[in-house]
Amino acid sequence: MSRVSHIPNLGGARAFVLHRPHATVSAIARQLAAIGLQVVDCWPELPAEALAADFVFFDVDLGFDQQFPWPRGAAPMPTIALIGSEAPGRIEWALSHKADAQLLKPVGNAGVYSALLIARQSFAARRRLADEVAALQSRVAERQTIVRAVTALSGQGFDDERAYAQLRSLAMNWQVSLEEAARRVVAMTEKEGGVDQSHRA
Repeated sequence: MSRVSHIPNLGGARAFVLHRPHATVSAIARQLAAIGLQVVDCWPELPAEALAADFVFFDVDLGFDQQFPWPRGAAPMPTIALIGSEAPGRIEWALSHKADAQLLKPVGNAGVYSALLIARQSFAARRRLADEVAALQSRVAERQTIVRAVTALSGQGFDDERAYAQLRSLAMNWQVSLEEAARRVVAMTEKEGGVDQSHRA
């Protein structure tokens, strides 16, 4: 028996269409309404309320950075680029905004639903990757802090092994994690030029 992936129900979602008044907007609005989405069309910029949108369609042909209430490439929701011109500069601009899907203009009577699903999946994957990178960076930073703390304690007369044991002892006495204890040791070292003897276990 083949496994069928779950297709999400998009009914009730809210989509903003950032495009000048045009037949393209009407075509997109009809398809979105048929799917059950609420549609808000706007031009020349997105209003602040768009920050709560579920999807944003934006025009590549006449688009510019100041239209968006977020930094370039940092949309907090899935975005779909509406592409008419294939001029290299316009495509490069669209790529800089990290669109999650695209629709070629002129938009006909189909294509919007698949663009929504692709954009949603791509956005989710991009967010997962960003979270994983952030977690790895945090772990690396924490390890570097532990190394700095051990080095600071080594300067107080401990060898590395005893310095690490001392750091663990401090963490237990302070009832904090090893990483938090390391941050405290590093902070004291930077503030006082060394770890005060009274802070030792």
